[in-house]
Amino acid sequence: MSTQQRPVTMLIAALGGEGGGVLTNWIMAAAADLGLPAQSTSIPGVAQRTGGTTYYIEIYPTPWRDLGTRRPVLALAPGIGDIDVLVSSEFMEAGRCIANGFCTPDRTLLISSTSRFFVINEKMAMGDGRFDEARLLDVAEKNAKARILFDMEVVAKEAGAMINAVMLGAIAGCGKLPIPVEAFEKAIRAEGKAAEANLRGFRAGLAAARSETTTLRRPVEAKRREKPRNDLASLEREIRETMPQQSQDVLIEGVRRLARFQDDNYARMLLDRVAPIRDLEAQLHGDGKLLRETARHLAVRMSFEDLIRVAQAKIDPARMQRIEQELNAKDGEPYTVTEFLKPGIEEMCQVLPPALARRIIAFSEKRGWLDSVHVGMYVKTTSVTGYLRFWILAKLRPLRRFMHRYVEEQAQIESWLGMIMQAARFSPALGLEVAECARLIKGYGSTHKRGTQNFQTIETRLIRPALQGQIPVQDAIDGIASARTAALLDPEGNSLAKCLDEFDARLSFRIAAE
Repeated sequence: MSTQQRPVTMLIAALGGEGGGVLTNWIMAAAADLGLPAQSTSIPGVAQRTGGTTYYIEIYPTPWRDLGTRRPVLALAPGIGDIDVLVSSEFMEAGRCIANGFCTPDRTLLISSTSRFFVINEKMAMGDGRFDEARLLDVAEKNAKARILFDMEVVAKEAGAMINAVMLGAIAGCGKLPIPVEAFEKAIRAEGKAAEANLRGFRAGLAAARSETTTLRRPVEAKRREKPRNDLASLEREIRETMPQQSQDVLIEGVRRLARFQDDNYARMLLDRVAPIRDLEAQLHGDGKLLRETARHLAVRMSFEDLIRVAQAKIDPARMQRIEQELNAKDGEPYTVTEFLKPGIEEMCQVLPPALARRIIAFSEKRGWLDSVHVGMYVKTTSVTGYLRFWILAKLRPLRRFMHRYVEEQAQIESWLGMIMQAARFSPALGLEVAECARLIKGYGSTHKRGTQNFQTIETRLIRPALQGQIPVQDAIDGIASARTAALLDPEGNSLAKCLDEFDARLSFRIAAE
């Protein structure tokens, strides 16, 4: 085929839960409505920042009716140096695609959000581990023929829409696809789910793409600013000065709890994590309940029960004093406290480096040892040797950030917070229900494992489909609340499974009736 007759190639890079599949369906529906030959494929990744999710689309610009007997040959996968339009929902994802050779200065139009969702290595760094966004901008300028760069996350928040709708608007505004704006709007309406919100996001993205002010601010000065003090008194003063009054008591107690759990720097993370929720709720004119409840659950989740925390609790002087009072022991009267422990393989791997722990857990899971192998121990905390065993374990607290359990918990917390932000943009009530699901994750050992499994079930069956527009908002609010209640009443998961099946049946019946 000649150069004028070649398909238009597009590669879309998105994060898990952002509706990249829905975006692809909109584009394919618009092309099909115009009678254009088109084909799409997807490469699913892992949710959030542990893997890329990409979608590849080819659209031939001549309708089927004008091709006669000719049939275009469309590729199933993107080729290096063969992309006309590269679309990314996050700036580091754009950099990943550029590094893989999918963006070239002689051909590719780069459409990307300048917003960032930090990768695991950035979050784990002891200091400021953020990747320099100015370097990303330089790479984008050198490796793309043209660029449309703006903060799609901010535009989506202001429009009250998901970021995929804003991305579609930017695609429509770039003028590279043989599809008019009206065809995209028709595809959104035909899809039906959250159509009005998606149209708002689409039009906002369209306007931003056509604006001449879509540039990235180089954050050079931001890194030179003096970092805020992280001592407990400064954190509490910052809470009183910057946080809504109805949330201050929860946040103050939260930073105190986390400072005891780890240190003052870890307590600072609580404020950094709730700040975006505070700002979003202010934009939505909320009543402050979302921030308060999220902060409360976040403080509990961040102070998770691991071996170090258990050891701290076992030798806490206040606990020993309470035991003496319960025994009515006289001054100097001897007594013995025997702790019974039965850790499994997963519990013992909590304090190991993540790479080593994952290998041991995977090896044990293949052989069916995870639920069957436990080590029973009787430890006398009133003896010198027993006390020292717990004391040494408690002293590992400074190394907690490098341990398997810590890394796993932080990744799960970030995923949960991301879902709250996405849900709140649909409805503050939906965001609150997602936040309340943290009540399921508690305890230690098998209790924590069952709660996490129930949370993940609700996430898969209700939360993620709702964020992708597959479940109406009010139905999702009611369904999540009911499922959470069922899971709390029956931790084994039987009531939860029954509740979810009933929800699916009711929703299917109502959709069929409509």
